[in-house]
Amino acid sequence: MQERQLRNVALVGFMGTGKTTIGRLVARQLGFELVDTDHLIEERSGESIPSLFARHGEPVFRDLERRVLDELADRTGLVIATGGGLVCQPGNLDHLRQHALIFCLWATPETIWQRVGHQTHRPLLQVPDPQAEIARLLALREPWYRQADVLVNSGLRTPREVASLIAHQFQQATAPAAA
Repeated sequence: MQERQLRNVALVGFMGTGKTTIGRLVARQLGFELVDTDHLIEERSGESIPSLFARHGEPVFRDLERRVLDELADRTGLVIATGGGLVCQPGNLDHLRQHALIFCLWATPETIWQRVGHQTHRPLLQVPDPQAEIARLLALREPWYRQADVLVNSGLRTPREVASLIAHQFQQATAPAAA
């Protein structure tokens, strides 16, 4: 197995757990650049995520996600806020693990619903019972989320507290070993 080169922070987790908000704060604290994979996909494709899902389907979206991951692999000093399902696709978690310390942001289905229930741009929640869908998807994705290096409950702390915790743990993990 290749030795890890921890030069980036990756934030994974379900929608509404704070990946972009917290990522912005972590990037500021570390002097890194925030890269949101969903925003990059929208820029590259010229379409919104809901439009991509509706017009081309999830497999096309997941292929675009993988291409963005490939693009970021050689960069340094990034906080990568990923789409909620990115790590559930074969190989993506291992791909991130090569260059990033992976933090999974976690919240209860109820907290997630409170945060995203009013949003209309979430294609996976365009179903008759979105709260049940959140719980179902969280349970389905949990085995992948649990493979992150660090699990952080973002529902019990402020974004600033979570960001400080992540920045500190990244600095500890990348500090030179004492001789």
